[in-house]
Amino acid sequence: MIRDITLGQYYAADSPIHRLDSRVKITGVLLYIADLFIVDDFIGFGLCAAALCLYVVLSQVPVKFIMRGLKPILLILIMTFCLNIFMVDGRILWQWGFLKVTDEGIYTAVFMAVRLILLIIASSLLTLTTKPIELTDGIEKLMSPLAKIGVPAHDIAMTMSIALRFIPMLLEETDRIMKAQQARGADFESGNILRRAKSPIPILVPLFVSSFRIAQDLAMAMEARCYRGGKGRTRMKEMRLKGMDFLAFFLMLAFLAVVISERVVF
Repeated sequence: MIRDITLGQYYAADSPIHRLDSRVKITGVLLYIADLFIVDDFIGFGLCAAALCLYVVLSQVPVKFIMRGLKPILLILIMTFCLNIFMVDGRILWQWGFLKVTDEGIYTAVFMAVRLILLIIASSLLTLTTKPIELTDGIEKLMSPLAKIGVPAHDIAMTMSIALRFIPMLLEETDRIMKAQQARGADFESGNILRRAKSPIPILVPLFVSSFRIAQDLAMAMEARCYRGGKGRTRMKEMRLKGMDFLAFFLMLAFLAVVISERVVF
């Protein structure tokens, strides 16, 4: 389960998506999320799914690797599905006591599950196809206009990048601690629900200690390299938009227009 979380990981490949400017990819994901919330029927979701499939093919990231990232949120999907299917009013199809299944509940449950799956896959593809340093620079560039009104754009971008980078590191550390404790006889899978819920507690203490150690090592490394924030900072490779970036951005805006038109027409 720990290894199945793909958020924050980078998948190295030489694809057209990997070569796009990080600002275009960040903006594209935000526009795609807006598309998902504009859509109000399954025809629109079909268009969004088709666009996402094209994105996956162009990114050259294996489908199995992407789908593996859905396993950790399977419980959230099931809970969301059950809450919608039992709590939404409509024409009753089945009832037992206070539990009832309605046609509107089934529609809403499937609708929300599809939206959540597409949203998670699109968000995961952003980190899978963008290096952490490129993601940091992209966020900082997009937020640079806000720096004129006192918003610390560089600090926010660096914090978000470090947080994303820490996700796979902490997952690896959790996996290492679990294996070490299992080698000493710890059991995390057997027993009743209450016992299994308590079993991760012995992992939390060494995980917190390890996370503070990693944070301290990172802070010392940044100080050793004379890091003093974004003021006066230069880059070895300056970010420049190319023709492919403008084409990709135009296609994203065109797709947004198609989604809006589909909602208006249907």
